[in-house]
Amino acid sequence: MRYQHQFRAVGYPLRLYSGRDALENLPAELKRQKAQRAFIVCGRSVSRKTELIGRIEKILGPAYAGRFDEIDKDTTLASVQAATVAARLARADLLIGVGAGSVIQGTRVVAVLLAERSPVDQLITQYPDNAPAISPKLLAPKLPIINVLTAATTAQNRGGSAVKDPARPNRMEFFDPKTRPVALFWDEDALLTAPVSLARTTAASVLWRAIMNLGAPGMGPLSEGDRLQAFRLARNAVPRINDPQDAGARIELCVAAFLQNRDADDGGTLTEKHWPARVTYALATALFNLHGHVGQGEANTALTATVMRHFGARDPAAMALIAQAFGDSGDDAPHERAADAVEQAFSGMGMPTRLRGLDIPRDSLSVILENSLKNFNADPKREFLREREALMAVLQAAW
Repeated sequence: MRYQHQFRAVGYPLRLYSGRDALENLPAELKRQKAQRAFIVCGRSVSRKTELIGRIEKILGPAYAGRFDEIDKDTTLASVQAATVAARLARADLLIGVGAGSVIQGTRVVAVLLAERSPVDQLITQYPDNAPAISPKLLAPKLPIINVLTAATTAQNRGGSAVKDPARPNRMEFFDPKTRPVALFWDEDALLTAPVSLARTTAASVLWRAIMNLGAPGMGPLSEGDRLQAFRLARNAVPRINDPQDAGARIELCVAAFLQNRDADDGGTLTEKHWPARVTYALATALFNLHGHVGQGEANTALTATVMRHFGARDPAAMALIAQAFGDSGDDAPHERAADAVEQAFSGMGMPTRLRGLDIPRDSLSVILENSLKNFNADPKREFLREREALMAVLQAAW
């Protein structure tokens, strides 16, 4: 391995609690933050179909300031704005996000909207025509956030969030490192509230990122440990994810996702990765934001192998590393061998590996293409604008 020695690493203060009865540490975290009015942000299912929110309310005692339980799967602007109003009326001095990706992202945006006074359109990433994207600086202090996970997600320890507005063709992207959580909770019983179907799709997302992260021939010495361990944990946990009582598998996937967050902090970024990772991320994000019934995991697995076959030849060393991770050390066409291994891994999970398995209309592919062209994380330099034909060819082939 030839290490990349030029990198930037950052660290953020964070306390993490994992295992049985981890949530009993919530009062100590509130005390540490000098918070007296903790407001919960969550979705309907966890609030109305499980006992988790009631358990948290009991643990918080008089510090419980209320809840908003209408954050939806797509983290819509309307639901986040309503949550902001509710948190302001509750005089919240700390936010607790309880859920997976959509809720965790939504809680960050609530913190932004509570603090910033500019119009929403001035708070989100801007996309000038044929120019690099611009992420505005959001300078106001933000309320502290605690995240209680119900499923593994790389959203758990980040500063960026995406929101959907049906009136806009693309997601609204917010970024503020001050919205990173002060504490994370991987409580066994909280994680077991998620149905197996949700656990499976989030596991697929974590495994997908772990696989993509391996394809970095020049990775830094800090990132290497994060990536190898994340892949090992995710791959070992995936076969156990169908057991609704295996809390260990769910915690291990949370750890893998956390290591993927740390990978970014240790110098690894998606924009420095190979073409298949960037293209799959952009297309999958556009897909599941357009079609609400499709999860991020399914979108990733339906596209990845085809994208690798079409774009992998641009990054042969990256594809060889991925193939090697699956035990294939051949010399010819590494992108084809890597694609075969990845396709087999996802189909073995019971995940779709073609778009036609997602119950979406084929004529929506052109909309997915156009929406994929504005994704800051995948393409901040707007390189995809020159790749329209290649991207559409991938979508057609993935059908």
